Amino acid sequence: MNLRARIRIFQLLTVVGVILFAFGSVQAQDVTYNVAPGANFTKYKTYKWVRISGAEYPNQIVDEQIKQSIDSQLAAKGFTKTDADNADLDVAYQVSISKEQQWNAYGMGGVGWRMGGGMATATSSTLNVGTLGFDVYDPAAKQLLWRGSATKTLNPPKDPEKRQKNLDKAVAKLLKNFPPPTKS
Repeated sequence: MNLRARIRIFQLLTVVGVILFAFGSVQAQDVTYNVAPGANFTKYKTYKWVRISGAEYPNQIVDEQIKQSIDSQLAAKGFTKTDADNADLDVAYQVSISKEQQWNAYGMGGVGWRMGGGMATATSSTLNVGTLGFDVYDPAAKQLLWRGSATKTLNPPKDPEKRQKNLDKAVAKLLKNFPPPTKS
């Protein structure tokens, strides 16, 4: 292989590598969960909302939207919301927003005499990455039973209905494995 072909391949691989790095740093929605060993969710039917002291909460409108979305998912799974102190479960959520740097690169190779040529441009931008954590507690046993979190790069649409639809999808994905199936 001649020098010109090697340089061309190197340029192409460099551009592909930079592009893969840039796209790899953008997060898709990431959902994780964990459950207490031996937790039997068949005995739980009701829940009430509690606040975690020291936790970050959004404004009142977003707070209600998050709770409504979670309430809808829990109702679909057979749980009943109550304000009574004797609820079977206590549920709580918390949010956090972090900032991440993203690098976007664009390059094109040129054909030059012997050495090749071309140019590349790289720009950085700051992304807001939001995490919604959801906790389920057994208040009688004072034990955390289930914890889930959903993380996604935030780019909220201007339309409130679309924002709510995106939130509903995220919460549905977050609670997909809640309650966990009972093991026989």
